[in-house]
Amino acid sequence: MTDGFSQRTPQQALAALLERFTPQRLLLVGTRFPALDAFAQAHPQVTIETCAPGPLPATLAAQRFDLAVLVDCLEHVPKRTGLQLLGGIRNLNASRVAVLADLPACGWQDTDFFSLALQASEKFRRDEQVLSLFTYDLHDYKQVPDWLNAKFWANPENFGKYWW
Repeated sequence: MTDGFSQRTPQQALAALLERFTPQRLLLVGTRFPALDAFAQAHPQVTIETCAPGPLPATLAAQRFDLAVLVDCLEHVPKRTGLQLLGGIRNLNASRVAVLADLPACGWQDTDFFSLALQASEKFRRDEQVLSLFTYDLHDYKQVPDWLNAKFWANPENFGKYWW
């Protein structure tokens, strides 16, 4: 992400994210937003579970989702609760996570999201308010290091043959 602001609106960015991943099971923590309503109308087979900001109810905490979206959520819970919620969703409930947050309002820094392996995707400005979109995708959050191959083994001819 660059330091500049996105030319898109937050709704456009979230709509693009939903269309890109096209989840079959979606978890929304926080406030329902127009892009999600449009997505739900275009894809009626999608299951959307919604809950209020805070710890997940037991029924949702035991489920797995294709995508979790947190909108207008972290601004309404203490930071510790937000960290536990976001970390728990990332580790247990969803392979992909998107968070739209007003950092000054929720008391978080970019580094708080980075510590949870989320990437800064876009920033949006509306009057005096600045919203940030952070995303996490288990499939591409870390690149495979270039040294992890047979070339760098002590005995490359034995790569993949023996298990100690």
